[in-house]
Amino acid sequence: MKNLAAARSVPADDLRARIDALGPWFQNIRIQGVETAPDHFLGDYPAFKFARFADALPEDLEGRSVLDIGCNAGFYSFEMKRRGAGEVLGIDSDERYLAQARFAAEALGFDDVRFENRSVYDVAALGRRFDIVIFMGVLYHLRHPLLALDLIREHVAGEFMLFQTMQQGSDSVAEVPEDHPFHMPGTFDPPAYFNDPGYPKLHFIERQFANDWTNWWAPNAAASQAMLRAAGFTIEANPESEVYWCRVAEVPYAEYGPAAVYPAKGDAA
Repeated sequence: MKNLAAARSVPADDLRARIDALGPWFQNIRIQGVETAPDHFLGDYPAFKFARFADALPEDLEGRSVLDIGCNAGFYSFEMKRRGAGEVLGIDSDERYLAQARFAAEALGFDDVRFENRSVYDVAALGRRFDIVIFMGVLYHLRHPLLALDLIREHVAGEFMLFQTMQQGSDSVAEVPEDHPFHMPGTFDPPAYFNDPGYPKLHFIERQFANDWTNWWAPNAAASQAMLRAAGFTIEANPESEVYWCRVAEVPYAEYGPAAVYPAKGDAA
C-alpha cells in the first residue's frame, strides 16, 4: 500500500460526537478506532464486501486518477488513495453523505481527496476522463440506468470501471442469438428463450424494496453483464457475484450515432 495517511489526532469523545452529529451513516469507516456505523444492519459494511473482491483490483494505483460516482461517505475513494491513486474525486447528490465524506477525509488525513455535489447524469460537465471510474451501488437507484452507463462510457471512463449493482433472480447466463426473430419460424409464437431464467432481465420495482422507495431496478446476472457490454465495457473479472471489473471497449452500433438519448452537459475528449 502507498500514500497511507495518518489520522488526525482528535479526542475520542469529540470524535464520537462529531461522527454522531453527521449521522446516520451508511458506510462504516474507522477513524482512530472509532466506527461511524458500528450497528450497521449489514455488519462491517462495506469493508467486509470490499475484502471479497479487493484482490481483483491493481494493488498499485500510483498516479492513477479515480472518479467515485455515488461516493457516499467516501469509503472506496479512501481505499483507492491507500493504493496510491493520484487525483481522487468523489461525487454524490446527497449533501449529508458529502459532509460525512469531507469530515472523514479531514480526519483520516486525505486532504487531497475532493468531493462534489453532482449527479451521474451530469458527469459530462467534468470535461475529462479518469483512469478508473467507481460505480458501486448506484445503478438500481436510478430511473434511467442504461443512460447512466452510456454517459459514463461516453464522457468520463478512461480505462477501467469498478461496477456493482444489486441483483435478483437467476445467476445463470443464457446464450442468446445475435438477432431475435419476431416469431419462431413457421409459427406466430414468440421465442421461448424470453422465459429462460438466464435471459437478461431488468426487474422493475414499482414501489419499495427493503423499505427503500429509491430501489427501482434489480437486474439478474445476465442483465448486468449485457448492459455493461451494451454501454461499451468488457468484463475482465467478476470476483464477487454482484461486482464487475471492466475495461473500456468499443460501443456496439456506435456507427449509427450516440447511445445517450438526450443531450448531456459539457464535453469530454
